[in-house]
This record gives sequence, structure tokens and C-alpha cells, in this order.
Amino acid sequence: MNNILVMIHEIWLETLMAAFMSHEQSSKQKLFDFSDIFFRHFTWVENALIKANYEYDYNRNTIPIKVESLKVIIGDIIRRLNTLELSLVNCEDDALSKRIESDIKYIKFTLSQIDDEKVSSFDMDRVLDEIPLSEEATDALTLFLFEESYKEYELIMIYNYLKAHSKEKNLIRIFQILIDESFYHFKQFGQMMSDMGILGVPRTIAKELYKIENIVEFLENGINEELNAKEECRKLSLAVANENASLAKFFDFINNQENYHMELMKEALVEYTKERNE
Repeated sequence: MNNILVMIHEIWLETLMAAFMSHEQSSKQKLFDFSDIFFRHFTWVENALIKANYEYDYNRNTIPIKVESLKVIIGDIIRRLNTLELSLVNCEDDALSKRIESDIKYIKFTLSQIDDEKVSSFDMDRVLDEIPLSEEATDALTLFLFEESYKEYELIMIYNYLKAHSKEKNLIRIFQILIDESFYHFKQFGQMMSDMGILGVPRTIAKELYKIENIVEFLENGINEELNAKEECRKLSLAVANENASLAKFFDFINNQENYHMELMKEALVEYTKERNE
């Protein structure tokens, strides 16, 4: 079952990366939709592991994505799905196994029908939507995207782990909101990286980051990290403000979203403290 979890984790990320690569909107949307389905599969298998008291982690293998055509990465996703399909015989939850198998059959068929495209996600041109930026602003944007895309992936996995192991309904609600918000940011930053020709898969997360022993300390540190993220967004907004107003407004928009994230984490801190004292 843990091997199945690892395979789905890799398929989810690779499909998401393929969505960033596609320029054709219909293909891009299909790939985004399928990546969302794979993430749901991931959480369902994780839940099955938890119910069966299996030890597991979020470790995974390196995912090579540097391709020149979309068909190459789609072909690799289909090969991974074939392997996953064979491995489902080891899934102890029959209903879950049948659901994933049914999804795989349809997704493989649909992927095989997607038209090929030339991929420009790795050309390193570092130009976003033909917006003329100075070298200083381009460097600032590049660094921000690499750091923040990893941070958002990290937060997705951390909040998902906390949600999966929480029994308090309001904590589950809060963690789900934070997962959804991080997904939005991750997708926005990933698409910008692809458009700039600097797309990359986030590095693997150390288990110490999500197998958290002191959740109160984690939430308190998380609030401070959100403040740091706001400051990074503010700096980037200032760096591009004189060069492109719409880009500056986008980062102000992301910055302002962090305010609510901090309030949610404060609420989670109160709920968790209350849960521990009951």
C-alpha cells in the first residue's frame, strides 16, 4: 500500500507539471483536472493506510520532466499508470482499488487522445507574458518563484498530513482551507515558472517537517513564516511596481491572502490547544 501511495504521489506531480507545459487550454484543463483526481486518490490511499495502522511517509523518487514535446511526458504518465494499475492488486480496500482502476482506464484513454505540443517550459528565457522587466526584477521574480513554489508544495503536504491525522472537525476544516489556498498559489507560481522557461519539480520533503511532534510550536512558527511570506511578496511587488502594474497588483493580491491564512492558523492554534486540554 505504501508503494501505491508513492506511485500516486509521483503521478499527481508529473501530471500537474504536464498541465503547466501545455499551451492548448482544453488539454491544460484536462491535465489539471486529472492531477486533482490523482491527489484525491493519494488522500484516499493515505486514509486506508492510517485506518490499517500502517507506517508511511511522503518520500518519493526523482521525477524527470524535462521534455521537448508534451507527448513524451504524457507517455511517461501512461506508463506509470500501467504500473500503478498492476500494483492495485495489493490494495486491501477493494472498493478503493476498483475506483482508482476505473479512473485510470478513462484517464489513460483521454491522455492518449491529447494532441502533441512543443514544450517551452525549460528554455530559460525568463520572460513572463512578454512583460519587459529589468534584470534585477527578473532575478527577484525568478528567486521568488523557486522558493515559493517549493514552500506551497511543502505546505500542501504538511497540512494534508495534519488533516489526515486530526479528529477535530474544525481543525480539519481549517487545514482543508489552507490546502486549497496553497494549491492555488502552487498552481499560479508553477504556471509562471513554466511560462518563463524555468519549470522544476519541488524537492522531496523531509519527514520531520510533516511528522510534527509539537503542533503548537509548528502553528506559532507558521504564523511567523506567513509574515515572512508577506514581506517577500511586498518586496517583489515593489521590485516590479515601476515596470508592470498588473504584475505588482498580482503579488499584492497574494500578499493580502496571507492575512487570512494567519487568522486561520491562529484559530487552529486555539482549537488545538483546546482539544489538548479537554
